[in-house]
Amino acid sequence: MCSRVLRVRGQAEDSGLQDRGQWASKAEFLLAVAGQIIGLGNVWRFPYLCYKNGGGVFFVPYMLFLVVCGIPLFLLETALGQYTSLGGVSAWMKICPLFAGLGFASQMMILHSCVYYIVILAWAFFYLCSSFQMRLPWSHCNNTWNTDSCRGFDRHNMSDLSENATSPVIEFWEHEVLGLSASVDRLGSVNWRLALCLLLVWTVCYFCVWKGVKSTGKAVYVTATFPYVMLLVLLVRGVSLPGAVDGIVYYLKPNHTRLTDPQVWMDAGTQIFFSYGICLGSLTALGSYNKFNNDCYKDCFRLCLLNSSTSFIAGFAIFSMLGFMAQEQGVDIADVVESGPGLAFIAYPRAVSMMPLPQLWAVCFFLMILMLGLDTQVFIPAHSDLYHLIMKMSVLLSSSPLFVCVQGGLYVFQIYDHFSCSGASLLLLSVCQSVAIGWIYGADRFSNNIKAMIGYQPLCIFSLCWRYLTPAVCIGTFGFSLMFWSPLTLANGVTAPRWARAMGWMLTLSSVSLLPLCAIYSLMNTPGTLQQVQKKKPLYHNIAMICRTRSAIIKNLLQICLEEDMCLYCLRLHLHCRS
Repeated sequence: MCSRVLRVRGQAEDSGLQDRGQWASKAEFLLAVAGQIIGLGNVWRFPYLCYKNGGGVFFVPYMLFLVVCGIPLFLLETALGQYTSLGGVSAWMKICPLFAGLGFASQMMILHSCVYYIVILAWAFFYLCSSFQMRLPWSHCNNTWNTDSCRGFDRHNMSDLSENATSPVIEFWEHEVLGLSASVDRLGSVNWRLALCLLLVWTVCYFCVWKGVKSTGKAVYVTATFPYVMLLVLLVRGVSLPGAVDGIVYYLKPNHTRLTDPQVWMDAGTQIFFSYGICLGSLTALGSYNKFNNDCYKDCFRLCLLNSSTSFIAGFAIFSMLGFMAQEQGVDIADVVESGPGLAFIAYPRAVSMMPLPQLWAVCFFLMILMLGLDTQVFIPAHSDLYHLIMKMSVLLSSSPLFVCVQGGLYVFQIYDHFSCSGASLLLLSVCQSVAIGWIYGADRFSNNIKAMIGYQPLCIFSLCWRYLTPAVCIGTFGFSLMFWSPLTLANGVTAPRWARAMGWMLTLSSVSLLPLCAIYSLMNTPGTLQQVQKKKPLYHNIAMICRTRSAIIKNLLQICLEEDMCLYCLRLHLHCRS
């Protein structure tokens, strides 16, 4: 069911795709991919997963997944787009029709990520609007939402603090931004100010992508670089605070007992896939704008190093701040705040509130969060094969995040976070990608395709990963999590009820189920037996299109024919091209 891929640049194929064009420069491609993969997953998600899973021990499974799954799959998707000059859906339909569901499943993941990211941007926009006050509202306890337990720790001695004392930054997050209820069964009323922020962010996203991909190449020069300036400022400020060393030690020192927890492995694997943009089709789409001979192999290592380094540095910024907060509260670092999606909205605001001109730094920081989120929110759908469909579906689903704007919305968000764009769905899609390339299309054949583009063969470890290591690690992690499965724990120690877990698995199946459905459809609508289809060579049917391409590509195709003893097809190809 796999066909020989025909490398045709700028031709309208049966799928109806128009000329995709090319990046104006190498820098545009690198910055575009960096803007897409480096975002909230690095600055927001990675630190809270480290904190949740015991600090430094998280690096053990993280590095394993990085080497065995992250880098090989990153190269696979980027090279696939560059070789076929097609986006995620069309590339898989051409290279392996039996696994065409991978493309459609990735589009469903894009739809989930649009809804998922927009909520975080709404939180950041709420903080941004609050940053224009004369005094930052999370820096003191004189607000209407503060409780009697609120203490401004910078003005109290440790002996004055009770066990139930909380900081103003935590109360601002829980009471003002979220209005957090005590249980997931009590969703409560809608926070209309947060809902308004959600509407405004949707509007900004729409006008960022309504013209498609025409201007996205230039925008990355700002949106992909400004966050690094702010991250560096926060890092310098964090490490200069008292107690920062304790936080950094907690960050780097592993707790080996946590390695027996399957959730640590699941979180590490899905963090790699989530932050690297794997299984979303975006890497394939961005790679399709490259020149045919672009060295995507070296680009893969550069971008992967940049991505993980950003996560690592963001961890230093967060944990240095947690060490300071633990010292001023007189508690252990593991207990200073509750691990969860709001960790970055507690530690970072606390840091900027102690800087000179805190309002200025708060505005800059939350603009950074918005840029990081908009980079991903804009680039993923804008470079999607189903761009217009994704945009229409996003508009239709624009009201769905309103469930996160209610008092129990954080619980709903955590369920969405756990099931829709992470966990089992990413692991299973990664396994299918590896099987499609490693076993059906052929790992050696795909390596030769990369060699035809860059002029040299990738390391043999990539073929081993596509065939054996990546599927084995992903399946092993998924099986390990099922064997030692435990109910999902939400904020405030609340256990997700059965209806919430059922809703979560439906979110997972909404993308994963497209794989078998598309495979069955392909088998039912393809004439002949499976053996006959495997032997069928589609080169002759595309000769007219091939002859309109560059002579170098025709030469490569002739070489492919000769290597596979396809003499008849070589003769027909040669005669038609001469005519």
